[in-house]
Amino acid sequence: MHKIAVLLTCFNRANKTLSCLENLFASIPEHTHLEVHLVDDGSTDGTGDRVRKEFPQVNVIQGTGSLYWNRGMHLAWETASKHDKYDYYILLNDDTFLYPNALQEMLQCALIKDNNVVVCAAFCSEKTGEFTYGGQTKKGHPIVPNGTIQECYNINGNCLLVPKKVYDLVGNLDPIFPHAIGDFDYGHRAVAKGFKLITTKRYLGTCESNDYLPKWCYSHVPFKERIKALYSPLGNSHPKYYFIYTKRHFGLGLALKHLFSIHLRLLIPNLWKQ
Repeated sequence: MHKIAVLLTCFNRANKTLSCLENLFASIPEHTHLEVHLVDDGSTDGTGDRVRKEFPQVNVIQGTGSLYWNRGMHLAWETASKHDKYDYYILLNDDTFLYPNALQEMLQCALIKDNNVVVCAAFCSEKTGEFTYGGQTKKGHPIVPNGTIQECYNINGNCLLVPKKVYDLVGNLDPIFPHAIGDFDYGHRAVAKGFKLITTKRYLGTCESNDYLPKWCYSHVPFKERIKALYSPLGNSHPKYYFIYTKRHFGLGLALKHLFSIHLRLLIPNLWKQ
């Protein structure tokens, strides 16, 4: 019997959250006990209440309204780890919709590698069938499923399976990051402890991609708005947190280079392709 904790954080997209949970509970393999810990980070659309009503087995944790993705997931993970001892933790985005075989596939991949891995599920677009999220190469190219287990350099946190032996050495997501970067950081921390990052042999569900650049990258956006967008917790390359991440894993030189290039792009967006 595998005991699994599924971790989610949500904010103001109740219908997607409920659809995500519906698919999740439809994908539970045999001989598996699954418990869900979901942070409702101050939703005003009734997400938390609707989850409690339609999925009373879910442990809904009330957030502060300022946790965003990474800190919300950290809280869910911290709560789960204090609640019980689990064989696996699964990080799941609430806009990610699993196929019925998804959890079984992830468990099989982990067991093949003796649980010395973080398993990153691959997802495609429901509209096009093309890759959207999952593992990436060192150059940032997507690792498209090909029927075999493939190693990754970076992992998207849309759906990750973390075995207990990985959690025992690597721990939780680092709450220093508010929204983005925490999944990439976790992957590199796991590798530093001797674990591998792998992606699944096939697509395990659908998740639509956000193909647009952050607001601060566009020249038509007024400069003050670009500054505000860059330094927002939702800015994917927030200078402070991206500097911490880059220095931690790649050294001070590259961190300083990226710090300069981010601000150069802020000042002169037309230097980059838009």
